[in-house]
Amino acid sequence: MATVTFDKATRIYPGGDKPAVDGLEIEVGDGEFLVLVGPSGCGKSTSLRMLAGLEDVNAGAIRIGDRDVTHLPPKDRDIAMVFQNYALYPHMTVADNMGFALKIAGINKAEIRRRVEEAAKILDLSEYLARKPKALSGGQRQRVAMGRAIVREPQVFLMDEPLSNLDAKLRVQTRTQIASLQRRLGVTTVYVTHDQVEAMTMGDRVAVLKDGLLQQVDSPRNMYDRPANLFVAGFIGSPAMNLVEVPITDGGVKFGNSVVSVARDAVQAAADKGDKTVTVGVRPEHFDIVNGESSTSALSKDAPAGLAVTVNVVEELGADGYVYGSAQVGDEHKDLVIRVGGRQIPEKGSVLHVVPRGGETHVFATSSGERLSD
Repeated sequence: MATVTFDKATRIYPGGDKPAVDGLEIEVGDGEFLVLVGPSGCGKSTSLRMLAGLEDVNAGAIRIGDRDVTHLPPKDRDIAMVFQNYALYPHMTVADNMGFALKIAGINKAEIRRRVEEAAKILDLSEYLARKPKALSGGQRQRVAMGRAIVREPQVFLMDEPLSNLDAKLRVQTRTQIASLQRRLGVTTVYVTHDQVEAMTMGDRVAVLKDGLLQQVDSPRNMYDRPANLFVAGFIGSPAMNLVEVPITDGGVKFGNSVVSVARDAVQAAADKGDKTVTVGVRPEHFDIVNGESSTSALSKDAPAGLAVTVNVVEELGADGYVYGSAQVGDEHKDLVIRVGGRQIPEKGSVLHVVPRGGETHVFATSSGERLSD
């Protein structure tokens, strides 16, 4: 196995006015599962193709282990790639598809058969080896594509949105299989997806890109608990974090009819920049509903504490539910999502008064988007 290093790797397409990938710096550990995630056009697939040797590197370097592979052809990089569209030969059997690259490489038939049978056993494909791809389901075809990569016994697996063509239920099942298979094989893996739920459930670490720039690379838990900036805060999490611009006031920030205590150093950092507002981030599960409750932090005793949210839509999921509502925050009409208990579902059109739970707020500079709270 091997490490993978992006050392300020940059890709500029001919005629482009800015880099598709700009100075990417990531080190993937030996046997690690790293997920590259971000919106369309952020540079994640370009980064993977640079690693595969399918795109030129205009500046910087890429290393696999101790080897600089920046300008090596794909065949000399000891990588195996799994594509979104499977790319199986329709006239070949499953066994022939899985062993074709080994046949081209001149591996003897006995060794090819051994590797194919071993991979088929791992992927639960043994009974399908004589079938053609048209006789397989989408999930089975994806496993054949995985098997084709496994038999090569590469140093690095590269996966470019391999689950995008599967239906929702099969996608959940297959992502679990891929993650457990990678841990079993221990092969360094770089995986690209636009689905942040997929990224958070599969990766040892997640790297978020935007406009060709790396925003944050961290474990899924740390990224959820401490997003580095407003973009990551709004991108990671399903439903997304609520982001509300609020004024700074004595003791914290003004949130509806309440003063919410936030990190003092965050408020001071914003004030030092001359800002009169900050953007507060609150996960849907970190709101407290304070309907009818008095609050020592209320700015006016004549009005209910907290922020008034009108319920527009409720998603009932059994154990819990999500309230999609709207609130007036200053001059802005803001949409908010609040998680509630499954037995405490409010009626559409009703009004909830909510405040962020103590110690569960995130504070960002409104202008730059940088994180201000620890």
